[in-house]
Amino acid sequence: MTAKARFFIRCGIAGALEKMLVLNCSIKLLTLEKMLKSHFPESLKDFRAYQQLLEEHDVINWDQVFQIQGLQNEVCDVSNAVANSKQLGVKLTSFKAVQFSPHSALPDTNALKGSSPRLTYLNTADADLLNRTWSRGGNEQCLRYIVKLISCFPSVCVRDDKGNPVSWSLTDQFATMCHGYTLPEHRRKGYSQLVALTLARKLRSQGFPCQGNVLDDNTASISLLKNVRAEFLPCRFHRLILTPAAFSG
Repeated sequence: MTAKARFFIRCGIAGALEKMLVLNCSIKLLTLEKMLKSHFPESLKDFRAYQQLLEEHDVINWDQVFQIQGLQNEVCDVSNAVANSKQLGVKLTSFKAVQFSPHSALPDTNALKGSSPRLTYLNTADADLLNRTWSRGGNEQCLRYIVKLISCFPSVCVRDDKGNPVSWSLTDQFATMCHGYTLPEHRRKGYSQLVALTLARKLRSQGFPCQGNVLDDNTASISLLKNVRAEFLPCRFHRLILTPAAFSG
């Protein structure tokens, strides 16, 4: 990153650390936006703001089970410190963070231009299937969550001759590509790669970042990401579930 880029990024997002420079020039604002987007999600990392959020009164209801997500390691350190002070249980899951390359070419889709199989998008009627195949699904709360994601954010799927999804991926509220899945009987046909790249292209065309995450032991997905030239970022994606003692039983 150039010295100029570092200057703009520091002035644009680090107001909690030092006096912020207010940009009134439209050209400079556009330049800043472009620079921040080019370094997303790294450009969003500022753990002091998170620490301040936890320390503020009446911001979080500590009597409920809740989830925290973040890209910097300090999220874990700060969360654990707060959890210990409030006697909360913490379940941590850590992922590789990835960003899709804008230069990845879509596979040949000629075979999907007919009536079956066909490349399309998800609808809320598909939510039950996604809930049953999702590792964290299988309950009403997750079902409602998936319905919201399908309703509000871009998705892509391949449907069979009966119109049922056989491979899919959707986007969550953090603009992260998630829940990529192919039914076992339809694997090794290139559907997962096609779905991932199509969704990445759709997100990019709508001004969203093309990012995702993957567990370290998910060798199949890691292989797919390498094949499509996705960039594995130096940061990691952390998900923490904090549970009060009253719910630990």
